[in-house]
Amino acid sequence: MAALQALQIKKSPTGYMHAACGVYSPKRVVRRVTLETKRLKEPPYLNEVAVQQLRIDPEQYTLAVLNPLDGANYDIGKAAQKEAIFCGLPTDGINELQSRLLALGIYPEHLELSSVASVGAVVDYLDFSKVKTPVLMLEIDAEATHCFIVTASGLEASRPILQGLDSMTPVVQQELGLKDEESARKLFLSNAFDFTGMGPILVRKLIKELQSFIGFYEVQTGQSIGQVICTLLPPKLGWIEATIGSQLGVAVLKTDIPAWLQSRHITLADSLSGPAQDARRFALFGLMVQYALHVATPEKIQ
Repeated sequence: MAALQALQIKKSPTGYMHAACGVYSPKRVVRRVTLETKRLKEPPYLNEVAVQQLRIDPEQYTLAVLNPLDGANYDIGKAAQKEAIFCGLPTDGINELQSRLLALGIYPEHLELSSVASVGAVVDYLDFSKVKTPVLMLEIDAEATHCFIVTASGLEASRPILQGLDSMTPVVQQELGLKDEESARKLFLSNAFDFTGMGPILVRKLIKELQSFIGFYEVQTGQSIGQVICTLLPPKLGWIEATIGSQLGVAVLKTDIPAWLQSRHITLADSLSGPAQDARRFALFGLMVQYALHVATPEKIQ
């Protein structure tokens, strides 16, 4: 907290640090959906989409609808785009997050889902680095995995999978003969044991779901996933990313985040160049970057 206060250019008379805040929540929604443009002007239609496609109660959520190509607010009046991104959180959760930030002395002038910031940053990075093939971006939480297929053109597909780190704990317990799941969880999340050899067994259920998700996308678009990146895993669980890539037969996306940031007029101190390579930083930098005012166009398939 002291470090953040030292970065403040102008002290607030209220004592709060004014900030753009990125937040994660287990109940977050970030989903690309297909809309019936003829029905967009019907008042109940978007609520129907939330109930039928997202399986949530829209009355309990604060939701935004975005354009999947550039992240701008979806223009319902024009109704020219069939694809849209629904994103949001339960309203109670937003209120709780805001209260927690205020209690820490932070005034959130802007509150954004870190998942949205990460997706936007990765899309812009792919455009910067001229990556031509779709990339599988994964946010592996304790209880679920949020899956995104992104290209330099935007968010192509998304899906939540109810397989996360917690689902691997019983497998660790069984494979190592541990007495209970809590012991297995502590060992799994520590850096005291090399799980690389056991990796394919631990991610087996997740891989099955990912193959289904990817297969549907590839059949629909004719494009194949080329690389994978996991944007929430700490370094000690980095073997999961490598294992998923190996099991899916794709490479892990290698990034040069400092070079990308420099192209967006953000310069890092020399001491930060190493830590900045951590894929988890995409969420932070996604809040900071001023994106170019253009949308990448998809490559023609010969």
